Formats: sequence, C-alpha cells, structure tokens
Amino acid sequence: MPSIDLSGKAAVVTGSGRGLGLAYAHALAAHGASVVVNDVDEAVAEAAVKSLVEAGGKAVAEVVPVGTSEAAERLVNRAVEEFGRLDVLVTNAGILRDKVLWKMTDEDFDAVLTTHLKGTFTCARAAAVRMREQGEGGSLILVGSPAGQRGNFGQTNYAAAKAGIAAMARTWSMELGRAGITVNAIVPVAATAMTETIPAFAPYIEAMKNGEPLPDFLRKGEGFGTPEDCAALVPFLASEAARGVTGQCVGIGGDKVALWSHPQEIRAAYADGGWTPQTLADAWPTSVGAELQSVGIPAPKFPEA
Repeated sequence: MPSIDLSGKAAVVTGSGRGLGLAYAHALAAHGASVVVNDVDEAVAEAAVKSLVEAGGKAVAEVVPVGTSEAAERLVNRAVEEFGRLDVLVTNAGILRDKVLWKMTDEDFDAVLTTHLKGTFTCARAAAVRMREQGEGGSLILVGSPAGQRGNFGQTNYAAAKAGIAAMARTWSMELGRAGITVNAIVPVAATAMTETIPAFAPYIEAMKNGEPLPDFLRKGEGFGTPEDCAALVPFLASEAARGVTGQCVGIGGDKVALWSHPQEIRAAYADGGWTPQTLADAWPTSVGAELQSVGIPAPKFPEA
C-alpha cells in the first residue's frame, strides 16, 4: 500500500481551533500537509497555528465563520495564496442549538443548518472548483455524526444537517469521481466539550483529564476515546492509500473503526393492482411492518457496579 505521505499537499480544516478540528489539523500536518486553520476566534486560531508550527508543521489562520460563499472563497484563496494549491478540505465547523421540536425557534434551526449544512456545501463547492482546475484530484472529508445516521433527541437541526452531509458525500462522490476527487463522510465519537455534558460519560472524561486511561468497555465497546483517536482517519482518507474509497460514511472513535451502511430497503410486499389502506393494514404486521427499525443513538452500556 502507498505510504501516508501528504508532503506538498495543502489542506483547509474548518472549525479547527480546538477539539476534533485541531486534532485533524495536527494529524494532517504530522503527515506533511500544510494547513489553513479556521476558527471564529482569532486568539484560538492563532494558538492552534502556533501549536502546529511548534510541532514542525506549516500552518496559517483564516478567521471567518463558515456558511457563506464569501467565507468559503476566503478559505480556498488563503490556501492557494500561502501554499500554492488546495488538495484536502475537512468540513468540521459546527455549532449546537439543542431544543425539542416544539421549543426550537427558527433562529435555532437556521443557525445550525447554516454552519453545518450550508457551510459544508459552500466550502465543498469552492474547493471542488479549485481542485478541478488543478486537475490532480483531491479529497473532501465531510464531518458527520451518529445523530445524522440515527437521529437524536433534542437535535432536530443538528441531526438534519448531519444526515444531509452524509447524503451530500454520496452525491458528490458520483459527481466528482471523474475529476479524481474522493468524497467521504466521517462519523467521529470522542470526548469533547459536548460529550462532557452527558452525565454517564462525565466521570470517565474527568478521569482521563487527570491522566487515567479510558476503560476498554468505552474504547472498544462504545468506540469512544479522545479527539486524537478520531484524527487518524483524516490523513488516511486524504492519502493515496484511500484513492479507491469514496462515497462512504466511516465511523471512528477509541479503538474502533466502522463502516456505516447506506439506507436501503430491507423488506418488501406486493399487491396485484396496487394497495388500498385496508390491504396495507391487513398485510403490514406480517410483511414490511414485521421488522421496524430502531431510532436514536443507543445508550452506552456501562459495567454493572
């Protein structure tokens, strides 16, 4: 297999001032890529750049909230101006505005969709234009979530955006295939500021901060670890070793990596001449309704005390 060598390549990682985004940026830089760090906080972005440079990487900051076409153009242009090209885009930027449906405002919905879904679209479009002009292929790595694969209570906006991102990865993999541009969605699970708010995880995350390793039932059973555990997937997907991988949703966390299935029909029934409401009601329990699908992210399985 080809080595994971990204020397001479340039990457943009949105929302990379801290957390998972910063881990992705470090992983790319560690394998030779030059990185445009993006954040809405200038001090955070500059601190991230400093950490990358001190680790031996090449990086610059572009401070702008993603969502608009103008922001996307700024990010792509910064990569070209500083490094002469763009080869990798990681769309990590995101926000949360969690509320149940009947309490979610238009502003809550629009803010999350603008950052996650439209931000992914505008940045990917600008990157695809540049990569096609270069004529040397490239990699779009879109950041999804288990919420987008299965839904999650209180996250109408976030789950919808992440589900849309998975659909865009599949669509763009077809549209950009002839240009040699791979498009994949990653589905990370890690100890972050967001998961710290989950009571069941909180004590383990606190212990991890104090130098204690996460137990195997989390790292393996739940696929739950550090942001750095998730980061390995990014340089792999950006490398020649993954040239044949496109249109996929790949989960990673802790010691676990997994391929998510695409939605597909699982049962079917037929009626000559078509269906009526009554024939549907009669056939449902023993045909397509015999295998209804679960919803929501499964609750973590913790050892009995």
